[in-house]
Amino acid sequence: MGPFPVDRFVPYGPSHWVLMVLIVVGSVAVAAVGHRQRGSPSAVVFTRGFALVLLAFGVVTLTYRLLPAHWDIGESLPLQLCDLAWIVAVPALWTHRPLACALLYYWGLTLTPQAMITPALDAPDFPSFDFVEFWGQHLLVIWAAAYLTWGAGVRPTWRGYWFAAAVTLSWGAAMLVFNARAGTNYGFVSRKPDNPSLLDVMGGWPWYLGVEVVVGLAAWALLTWPWTRSPRRVVRA
Repeated sequence: MGPFPVDRFVPYGPSHWVLMVLIVVGSVAVAAVGHRQRGSPSAVVFTRGFALVLLAFGVVTLTYRLLPAHWDIGESLPLQLCDLAWIVAVPALWTHRPLACALLYYWGLTLTPQAMITPALDAPDFPSFDFVEFWGQHLLVIWAAAYLTWGAGVRPTWRGYWFAAAVTLSWGAAMLVFNARAGTNYGFVSRKPDNPSLLDVMGGWPWYLGVEVVVGLAAWALLTWPWTRSPRRVVRA
């Protein structure tokens, strides 16, 4: 018998709690490494190595999903924000460009943790491919955001806030159109997920979309304000 006695992943079961601990421990570890290496040649090696690891993981899992045996138009396309987050994380880590880092900051430190707290995962537990793909992708994105923010010192700005808001709202509108045409539910903008989530307290469709936008933008503003109180705390790449 494996380390987790259940056959399928169970929210807040043993494996879920292990992963929640890994979020915190891994984030603190990469932030500490980044802070210690900041400004040194080893920082470039580390951050670009991190980017390559994330790229390799993402390409392998995406290729697997696109194979005919596993193709599902409702799940295989990289259209969820969590999918886009790892795609953005690669250039953000490689270049430290402020706008790429802004997307990773807001997506990686708000939306991705939410997906881990209320995971929409109906799959076998570890070490199944679905389990490793879902949790590996989310953990790497959160660690990348933590590394760039607290380790490398790339701080959010109000310009990045408005850029992330515009990109996210445009993505949501595009997903509404795509879902209507393809019969899918990317981003859960066309209906709520089957598993319990924060959307359950935001009303029915389409009202929860408006609530989600207001709450999300307010939360992002609160996550931006502390970094922008003093210009000396803003590091531009």
